[in-house]
Amino acid sequence: MRKNTWKQGVLAATVAFNVMAVPVWASAAEETGPVVKLRVLETTDLHTNMVNYDYFADKPTDEYGFAKTATLIKQARAEAKNSLLFDNGDLIQGNPLGDYVAKVDPLQQGETHPVYKAMNLFGYDAGNIGNHEFNFGLDFLATSLAGADFPYVNANVYVDDGDADESNDRHYFEHPYLILDREVVDEAGNKHTIKVGVIGFVPPQIMAWDKAHLEGKVVAKDIIKTAEALVPKMKEEGADIVVAIPHSGFETVPQTDNMENATYYLSEVPGIDVILFGHAHKNFPDPSFANTPGIDLEKGTINGVAAAMPGFWGNHLGVVDLVLTQVDGEWTVSDSKVELREIYDATAKTALVEADPAVVEAVEAEHHATIEYVRGPVGETSAPITSFFALLQDDPSIQIVTDAQTAYIEKALQGTDYEGLPILSAGAPFKAGGRQGPNYYTNIPAGPLAIKNVADLYLYSNTVHAVWLTGAEVKEWLEWTAGQFLTIDPASAEAQPLVDPAFPTYNFDVIDGVTYELDVTQPPRYDASGKELANPDSHRVVNLQYNGKPIDPEQKFVVATNNYRASSSLRANPDGQRIIVKAPDENRQAVIDYIRDNGTINPSADGNWKLANTFGSAKVTFTTSPAAAAFAKSMDTLQYLGETADGYAEYRVVLSGKSAQAAEPTPAPAPTPDAEQSYVVKPGDNLTKIAKTYGVAWQQIANRNQLKNPNLIYPKQVLVIPTK
Repeated sequence: MRKNTWKQGVLAATVAFNVMAVPVWASAAEETGPVVKLRVLETTDLHTNMVNYDYFADKPTDEYGFAKTATLIKQARAEAKNSLLFDNGDLIQGNPLGDYVAKVDPLQQGETHPVYKAMNLFGYDAGNIGNHEFNFGLDFLATSLAGADFPYVNANVYVDDGDADESNDRHYFEHPYLILDREVVDEAGNKHTIKVGVIGFVPPQIMAWDKAHLEGKVVAKDIIKTAEALVPKMKEEGADIVVAIPHSGFETVPQTDNMENATYYLSEVPGIDVILFGHAHKNFPDPSFANTPGIDLEKGTINGVAAAMPGFWGNHLGVVDLVLTQVDGEWTVSDSKVELREIYDATAKTALVEADPAVVEAVEAEHHATIEYVRGPVGETSAPITSFFALLQDDPSIQIVTDAQTAYIEKALQGTDYEGLPILSAGAPFKAGGRQGPNYYTNIPAGPLAIKNVADLYLYSNTVHAVWLTGAEVKEWLEWTAGQFLTIDPASAEAQPLVDPAFPTYNFDVIDGVTYELDVTQPPRYDASGKELANPDSHRVVNLQYNGKPIDPEQKFVVATNNYRASSSLRANPDGQRIIVKAPDENRQAVIDYIRDNGTINPSADGNWKLANTFGSAKVTFTTSPAAAAFAKSMDTLQYLGETADGYAEYRVVLSGKSAQAAEPTPAPAPTPDAEQSYVVKPGDNLTKIAKTYGVAWQQIANRNQLKNPNLIYPKQVLVIPTK
């Protein structure tokens, strides 16, 4: 364990005192006995955003980046006699810098990961392990952690010893918890040593999300049960106060084993004084938690426990101010106050702090190498690729991903028992605004494509997987993802937002290869997790068709997806036995290869899904980026209403055409030719699309034309289309 590094506080001595941010304790009532005012600071979900730079847009940003958060850290320390600093995790993955260090120029033993080059400057007291720390495997994680000048804690990940005896289980990480001796100064100027217990947790779902890296090596246990077992031990070992750092969000749904978002129930575990949480990329305290049982927004407590969740990517710093009083030799928390400090004023669109030059300098080499990497050419697109309307209609940012996945899985199935089964492909919009703000959309103009554009399309380091499902199971998958929308009342005269902000957009899977409509006047069939039927009699998915005919519930399909969905979703893998392809290649690489093979792509969406016209004249509203205005003008389904207080452009959704109940079947593809025909390849074509048009298998076209590389066809090339 590293030595006490209070000397780092000296770095902040030159920072001017901010009179607008006087700690809460300045007005605290006098207490009998020694009183110590202790400030606890938290960063979380930095996701490798060390520099305030948007690698996807290839330009600096004022909205996030640890270089900006570092300035807040210095300011907050300068205001307090005593302070501690912790990080909650999800640190080494999340943007092209993280990918560069893990995949392009892999970190070697003895080298220091750039995230620690930056964070080591600030004397963190401890860090916690987040779920994304496992994305690159345990070996890479160990190599990365070796560069941290501060200790890590995790209590609920254990070595997989292969037996059912929990009494002999060993923690995987060296420190399940720590008791830190920290020298503090009380209000009278006297010094004391306080023992600060620190314990960390990660969602047990890592066993599904990163199954390929973790299976047979570790097991993850329930957060609450682990805390109930270990917090009393921490107190027995002398912890005066206990700081819990769960990489876990907040839910008040009934408690279940292995909850992903367990913070609320963690606050009920006796002995915990402070909770520093994260994972959900939200803010706490925040008005969105108003009227939630057990929440005191003014003080920032959950069931009386001081708690903070400071956003994501370094856009906020969590500040927890504690008043500790010693009574009969024991320290207790007699008062507390929590606040979040932001680096950017979204309303005024102005930066609130400057970047810390020491952080920028520390990661300069890796930062510039990453910029050079993401500027590398891939191909060209003949049409813009945007995600402005990905939650409203079929979208090009998803289309290119699903096309690439289909091409990849077609090759992977050659020579297997699954060759010849119809292939569908599932993709979701990763950048669709939401809590990340009105600038969080994909917007790639027609023209050259670089790696940064592909990384913009596919943010995560997932790998290509495929599952087999029946037609009925495909429908249930779509029913779950249709939970993206709120339930619209067609009889209401009030404005009704279309999109449910609580439903993660990365769970809104569009499945290409079938056509369907979504009737949002029906309540969602499943809960947000997809595990429980919320409304068993409800069906939002209507007119589900394959090849122009109602889908056969018994027909088998192969669905291309990613390891995250295939391993963790009950709808994509109903019995846990449906994975038929576990590819080593990332989905992002599949997209890169697809673009390179085709040279020029046309990513225009094929319109395989739409909203059913069932809400009539109801005032249904949809928000997107103001940058979408030029595209919205050409859409007869949208009427501009104005700009919202948080900077979004608001539109009214106006549908036309037949209702879902009266909808005619989607026209079938061109009939199977009775005789061979010729086809001239157009920009953006691939064998899959051409084969679907003529109702033949792409392998037939490849064989008939003796294509050595079925993925390499080019505009104006003449192909012979064989009979079926």
